[in-house]
Amino acid sequence: MKAITVKQPGGADQLQITEQPIPNIKSDEVLIRVKASAVNRTDIVNRESSGGYLDTPILGVEVAGIVESAGVNTTLEVGTRVMGLVNGGGYAEYAVMPANCAMEIPAHLTFEEAAAIPEVFLTAYQTLFWHGQLQEKDAVLIHAGGSGVGTAAIQLAKQLVDAKVITTAGSQKKLDFCNNLGADICINYKEQFFDEEVKRITNHVGVDVILDFIGASYWERNLNSMKVDGRWVLIGVLGGAEVHNVNLMALMGKRIKLIGTLLTPRSNDYKSKLTADFVVNALPFFATGQLKPIVHRVFPLHEVQQAHIHMEENKNIGKIILRVDETMKNA
Repeated sequence: MKAITVKQPGGADQLQITEQPIPNIKSDEVLIRVKASAVNRTDIVNRESSGGYLDTPILGVEVAGIVESAGVNTTLEVGTRVMGLVNGGGYAEYAVMPANCAMEIPAHLTFEEAAAIPEVFLTAYQTLFWHGQLQEKDAVLIHAGGSGVGTAAIQLAKQLVDAKVITTAGSQKKLDFCNNLGADICINYKEQFFDEEVKRITNHVGVDVILDFIGASYWERNLNSMKVDGRWVLIGVLGGAEVHNVNLMALMGKRIKLIGTLLTPRSNDYKSKLTADFVVNALPFFATGQLKPIVHRVFPLHEVQQAHIHMEENKNIGKIILRVDETMKNA
């Protein structure tokens, strides 16, 4: 099968099409004939570093496709359209998925739309509700509102618990898009101090939950934006990983819960439980149109270098998708 691997750690130019064996499955796994995958920040991290989360040389942590074969301890039927998380190997014509991580694709969604769901919606769901304990009418600050996880989080917070959604982004185009998704307040972080805006909006009370992709460079402003007993969930360090001169008394004084989490390196058991919870409490909203996968652009798999560059240039609103199709046969 055709698959995307990395020549050596580095830039997007290190991505290459290679011939790989079709993987074998275990009794609790399914083999997916991949129709679409998606680009995630974790793919870039693994491309740039010889260390990483994945045991396979093939990048990609989510796919949408058709069950080609199923292990003896699974109940999925061959031919079922599914989407879900994989432990690497998603940038390929075939991928192995733990059967209990597979979600049936809603009938009205294309494979490209389905591939835009698993990683970002599951990440946003666990961040907001498992860790952030977001409740009805809570105020939540979602950074990077135009990103894949950001667009998912805005929808989940608004549709599932009708939270007061405050989001940040760096362009009017992204802010308008966030507003259309349901964000109540949209702040341009390049033109406004978001913590001052949060204080004004909340009458100096602060927000209940922060979904933070940025890390170090937002530390003080996030701290200023937090409510007493707030939950601050860190899922990225785009603004740096080291914070200097931290005043722990400021955290203690507000009784803040600071939680760091990543989804990709989690165990299959964790991911399966998260998937099951999401299927019950969120997946039905896709059938009604209350939740929507946000596809920014679809690249054919053989243009994976361009897809990675597109993400690194921060051009996307929502997900960048890789389509696996017949053109790969001649690639």
